[in-house]
Amino acid sequence: MAAASESMGVSVGGDTWKAHVGMALVQLFYGGYHVITKVALNVGVNQLVFCFYRDFLALIILAPLAFFLERRTRPPITKKLLMSFFFLGLTGIFGNQILFLIGLSYTNPTYAAAVQPVTPVFTFLFTVMMGIERVNLLRYEGLAKVGGTLICVFGAILMVFYRGPALIRGKEMEHVAQIKISARGQPEPSGWLINGLQGLGLNHFQLGIIFLIGNCSCMAAFLAIQAPLLKKYPANISVTAYSFFFGAVLMVIASLFMVNESTDWILKRSEILAVVYAGTIASALNYGIVTWSNKILGPALVSLYNPLQPACSALLSQIFLGTPIYLGSILGGSLIVAGLYIVTWASYRERQETFGVTPNGSCVSEPLIHDKGAYQSGHIFLGSSSGSLNPKSSD
Repeated sequence: MAAASESMGVSVGGDTWKAHVGMALVQLFYGGYHVITKVALNVGVNQLVFCFYRDFLALIILAPLAFFLERRTRPPITKKLLMSFFFLGLTGIFGNQILFLIGLSYTNPTYAAAVQPVTPVFTFLFTVMMGIERVNLLRYEGLAKVGGTLICVFGAILMVFYRGPALIRGKEMEHVAQIKISARGQPEPSGWLINGLQGLGLNHFQLGIIFLIGNCSCMAAFLAIQAPLLKKYPANISVTAYSFFFGAVLMVIASLFMVNESTDWILKRSEILAVVYAGTIASALNYGIVTWSNKILGPALVSLYNPLQPACSALLSQIFLGTPIYLGSILGGSLIVAGLYIVTWASYRERQETFGVTPNGSCVSEPLIHDKGAYQSGHIFLGSSSGSLNPKSSD
């Protein structure tokens, strides 16, 4: 029994490191997406049109792959599953993309990436409320998961508010030019909402941050809804394809009411490049990796990779734009990596407990409080961090 448990743990561990590498690459690809998309927004592409073309291109790529590769493993569709797919499209595709583009158009790629660390906080709250993530603060693993999450968020905050000296120098862009908003980059879809919020005394930059926070909350809801769905419907490519289908449908419906000019559907050369990158890399590839990793790691750990986006954006800006890298970026990035390592360690220990073994093949970790009554009370109010785990998930 012990040998079988250890072999199963090794099998899961093989997919685990691949999921970690995949999520790191996802954040690197999103860093490029921030820069390329900002150029398209300043040229004047309509936000809904951009999102529709992006989602439609991703759907064209994912649908055939899902049909042929998961023909035998795809369960039959039910009304409840369709409703879940709809909410995935509403939160992770429609709401996530639209709010991000509106927020990016009022800020810049650096701030758009810097706000992403809010995602793990929202994901952690959603998964705890839904009963997906169970954290026992009476055990070292539970404390490590909470502490690692806070370290990741603190590292991202440090990158935003502390610059320090430039360790790698380059040609820094003018701040005004970096946040300048093209008048053509503010299409109609967000106009009525922007005007209403401006009546509250908020300026463009503050509105951009609010929309970016909304973008993070939608992505967190997407991950939280998707995790239990993948246990019932394990065909992860099909789940991603259905999500993009409903997202594209919602984009079309919204476009019928909010896109007034037929010329908005005609893309310029720079806009076509942005759409191709967004549809193939930022949508089809990234969402496919995120869905598969969510099946292996769970939503809380997957979302913890979002704080890497500021570091990836800074790295790509240095390579392609010649912008300097500051001490704050190095320190903040180091804290993010440290926080990810702590949470990964805690998840690995929980997985070992699920199979009844620890990394050294001996006993499981001891609770912080050995009093039986107190420990049982902790299980009642805080939940067990490993008792309801699926062998394929670390949460």
